[in-house]
Amino acid sequence: MRNILVVAPHPDDEMFGCGGTMARHCESGDRVEVVIVTRGIPELWPDEVISQTRREARAANQFLGVKKVHFLDFPAPKLDQVPMHVLADSIRKVVLDVRPHMVYVPHRGDIHHDHQAVHRAVCVAVRPTPDYTVERVLSYETPSETEWAASGDDAFAPNVFVDISACLDRKLDAVSHYRSQLRPPPHPRSLETIRVMARLRGSVVCAEAAEAFVLVREYLPRSTPGAQRRP
Repeated sequence: MRNILVVAPHPDDEMFGCGGTMARHCESGDRVEVVIVTRGIPELWPDEVISQTRREARAANQFLGVKKVHFLDFPAPKLDQVPMHVLADSIRKVVLDVRPHMVYVPHRGDIHHDHQAVHRAVCVAVRPTPDYTVERVLSYETPSETEWAASGDDAFAPNVFVDISACLDRKLDAVSHYRSQLRPPPHPRSLETIRVMARLRGSVVCAEAAEAFVLVREYLPRSTPGAQRRP
């Protein structure tokens, strides 16, 4: 069993970005936990809207088999006003509690500054230490945030693909719990577009459906004599 931590700036980012991969982890017996970093500011979202999205987040993640959802309550969309060390320290506390083997984060080039801030903070929070190092950090793409990013170094150029052919329908069912966040096609946050994107990413690796990631860092720890190798 591996510990998996998915960090999402806002409720729904985790499911839109890597819900199929999360489903694979859950089905293989891994322990998956999710961190939702922000809470909408009252000037933009009334309490009833916040309550609804959080209910949707709990329902969607429970449906997949996620063991715990952490809510950090930093202000959305104002992470650019939060000191980086404060954000990183809060995420670091969850990392040390979960001690994940793998961490999934939003892409650093996403157009939403909350996503950029979370990516940087996670990179600080998972810095290797002598007693503990996250083995793999991957960044995911979020519909309507990643594809609108600037070109060049900020563009999403995936180099890791996870086959979710057997989990695509389960991802779509989980996403469906986020009723308040879904949009009709051809919006990128529609079920139809999510399915099409999974087919497109799958075609790159000759799979029926896939999710794409950018490898941020990978660490292969020294093997212990006699230890069983993880798949």
